[in-house]
Amino acid sequence: MHSHAELLRSRLVRYADLRGCRNAFVDSRTPGSEQKENFTIIGPGVAENPDQYVHVAIPHGFNIGAARQPPRCLNSQHSHETAEVFVVLAGTWAFRSGDRAQDGEVVLGPGGVISLPTHMFRGFENIGADVGFMFAVLGGDDPGRVTWAPYVFEAARNYGLVLLEGGRLIDTTLGQTVPPGAREVRPTSQADVDRLRRYRSDELRACVRAAADMAALDTSVLARHAHGALYESPIIGHASAQEGLPDAPLGGGHGFHLRRLTLEPGAAVPPHTRLEEEVLLAFSGGFRVLVGEESLTLGSGDVFSVPKQMERQFQNVSAAPAVVYVVRGGNHPAPPRWRD
Repeated sequence: MHSHAELLRSRLVRYADLRGCRNAFVDSRTPGSEQKENFTIIGPGVAENPDQYVHVAIPHGFNIGAARQPPRCLNSQHSHETAEVFVVLAGTWAFRSGDRAQDGEVVLGPGGVISLPTHMFRGFENIGADVGFMFAVLGGDDPGRVTWAPYVFEAARNYGLVLLEGGRLIDTTLGQTVPPGAREVRPTSQADVDRLRRYRSDELRACVRAAADMAALDTSVLARHAHGALYESPIIGHASAQEGLPDAPLGGGHGFHLRRLTLEPGAAVPPHTRLEEEVLLAFSGGFRVLVGEESLTLGSGDVFSVPKQMERQFQNVSAAPAVVYVVRGGNHPAPPRWRD
């Protein structure tokens, strides 16, 4: 039986403690992509390397991962079966559509969010001067497998990587061989490419919300209950009259909601509970979470999953605004329940 403190620690992932993987995918040796790091923070994600470390294995109804890339590092063109949403923590990122990144492009900086459509080839590059980091939210407990653009398989073969059906990656440079009876993934064909959706730059721009363009609402239920100034910004999710929030600009139906909370210095949210999984992605400032008798202060890049129906309080303990991005399960999450 885990203690209360141990339970909370098991759901806390500090940025400094992230365990990444540099060969999580079949493109990990392709020139331009070989320096990327992938992280699975909550749930198994879509990693193809069975050695990829999962920080929090508890099913949430969605997955949270991350990518860290040095300047000019690419993630190859691929497609997903479920929602894929990125929250930029650091760096300047170009997102490109098309099997050869030829269709469209948008650029996003810190605090920005992009919700990429399913069944569309996408890739991304850190085009800034410093190391970049992004959180990734994927829909469902099992987000399925990645469909790679044809050139990815061609390059992988040249560097000794083979992808099997079921998603397992074989590295022949390490002496690994295809197990008896196992079958290699059929490379993506031109017919497969033609079945996927195409997005131009103007269409991609509709999938983006820059930090400066996010509405900061002080009329939500959470803001009205807060002590001090709190602003809530809906980003993904349907309107909720019970929470006093309109439809989010990047739509709903993802299987999760995404909102940004900004607490001004000294602001606090009194004790309340949630019926859904609630994950806090810390962006800036000193955001303190009190769960029962336990207290955790989140720094930039830290992740904490608050247990369902466990009472929580939030406080800004810094001299600057504290900003967190909140991922909450379900298309129609319930409003908070306040202590009587």
